[in-house]
Amino acid sequence: MKKKEEETSNRPDNTAFTQQRLPAWQPMLSAGIVIPGFVVIGLAFIGVGVALFVTSQSIQVLERDYTAGDESSDHNCSLCVNEASCLCAVHFTLVQQFEGPVFFYYGLSNYFQNHRKYGVSRDDYQLSGDTSYFTDPQDYCVPYQYDSKNRPIVPCGSVANSIFNDTFKLYQIVGGQRKQVPFDGKGISWWTDYNLKYRNPSLVDGSLAKAFNGTVKPVNWPRAVYELDTSDASNNGFLNQDFLVWMRRAALPDFRKLYRRITEGEYEKGLPVGNYSLEINYNYPVRGFGGRKKVFFSNVTWMGGKNQFLGIAYLVIGSLCIFMSLVMLIVYAKYRFPDEDS
Repeated sequence: MKKKEEETSNRPDNTAFTQQRLPAWQPMLSAGIVIPGFVVIGLAFIGVGVALFVTSQSIQVLERDYTAGDESSDHNCSLCVNEASCLCAVHFTLVQQFEGPVFFYYGLSNYFQNHRKYGVSRDDYQLSGDTSYFTDPQDYCVPYQYDSKNRPIVPCGSVANSIFNDTFKLYQIVGGQRKQVPFDGKGISWWTDYNLKYRNPSLVDGSLAKAFNGTVKPVNWPRAVYELDTSDASNNGFLNQDFLVWMRRAALPDFRKLYRRITEGEYEKGLPVGNYSLEINYNYPVRGFGGRKKVFFSNVTWMGGKNQFLGIAYLVIGSLCIFMSLVMLIVYAKYRFPDEDS
């Protein structure tokens, strides 16, 4: 009797909800619904695809490869093939106005930033400004955790150590004279990186450098992290814009990263027709892993930078929807049952 009472008490309430007796609706898909639905979806996708493709075609892109050791008529960077650091230049001519704002990128190929061991070789506690990890970096940073004298490296790890360090200056050639085109490097990193993910340590006696006492710079860096930008004190430490751009790793082995924008002065509306010279401080080695270095000038639209894949993908999916609607219409017309018309 007791057992029967326990079983009764464990039963759910006899309601429509607990006994799953609520009214339900199930769509009845018929040819009259599915075929027009496919047509509408296909036309919508084709319309979006055409808009994306046409917009992408209107974006201007200028690309130049300046890998040292390659003979080229538009650059002399072959002079830098055996030099640790040297100057070279890429020359180009614009035959039409390059509409602004103009974005300037550097690009690398055959560079696997998405490799797992490379990607985890960093100390996020360091990068968030936690000074307790300055003197005791995490093991993820090996082999760039300590230097040869067992001094802690800040920022540690392979990602930080391999930061891209070529620098660029752009000149317009006017009447045989060089006129420098101003670069704008503010706000080129992701907002979340600058405002949330990365933090500088608290100042010690009003000095950022003193917060890094007892540490050393990464092996391949010419200067410490607190003096990356000698012209702007606010652009130093872990909040340096170029550092933040590099630390956001690329997903593919061929990638480009934003270096500067051209938005100031007489170049606010773009680069006018004429001859230009891009002066390069050639530092970053790529021939050891078969990589290449490029520079890109590009403008953007409402859809972002030049990307034909997205428009083509929409066109292909839309066309497939239209094609499938025709196939279903033919099958329906040939094999439908007589009682479907009643």
